Amino acid sequence: MRYAAFALAATLALSACSTTPVGRAPAFTPVDDTLEHRAMATPTFPEDLAPRGGTTEASLWSGGRSSLLGDRRAGQRGDILTVVIEIDEKAEMRNTSARSRSGSENMGINSLFGLPGQLPAGVELDPGVGFDSSSESEGTGSVRRNEKLELRVAATVVDVLNNGVLKIQGSQEVRVNFEIRELLVTGYVRPADITRQNEITYDKIASARISYGGRGQITDMQQPRYGQQIVDKVLPF
Repeated sequence: MRYAAFALAATLALSACSTTPVGRAPAFTPVDDTLEHRAMATPTFPEDLAPRGGTTEASLWSGGRSSLLGDRRAGQRGDILTVVIEIDEKAEMRNTSARSRSGSENMGINSLFGLPGQLPAGVELDPGVGFDSSSESEGTGSVRRNEKLELRVAATVVDVLNNGVLKIQGSQEVRVNFEIRELLVTGYVRPADITRQNEITYDKIASARISYGGRGQITDMQQPRYGQQIVDKVLPF
């Protein structure tokens, strides 16, 4: 009974390492304590409603962001913008190398302590030592990649640097049955690169980090088990 209880406890401990709970769908990541939530919850400086030129606050053409012609692009902490990810890249590389080398060495001995006179007929000391070697190697390698990804995700301005550059971070999770699709994006953008539609493409994001994956039953089945991964790390061959 003791061994059975130990085996059951070990099985439960290993099953707890799985990302998908038994009989239940994977849970969403909490959003209450993220950088996006804190950025939107922190109050910013009040906006000056009085436009330039001496007009009053009752004017129909005020310069505020909430006016008809105001600039509503993201520009301060807590604002939201859309990140457009359209990756269509292809790379192909091929390399071939060949190398060969051959060499030979011969060394002769005409006489050694009078031995030629004492040797039987037909036996000579020349050549005394001979070496002959050759080596040849050939290698071929190729790399071929093709990636295509089209996504859109809402990101939040989590910080404004001293030079005006915006730090953004966005996440999106969609659950279908027992599988969650995750999309994460973070990086730095210039306010001038944000379009009038409050969008920015991924190629204008500095230090961009884009992650597209998932977790759930299908993802668990596609990954090697923990024991196999440990064995692959330990074995030298």
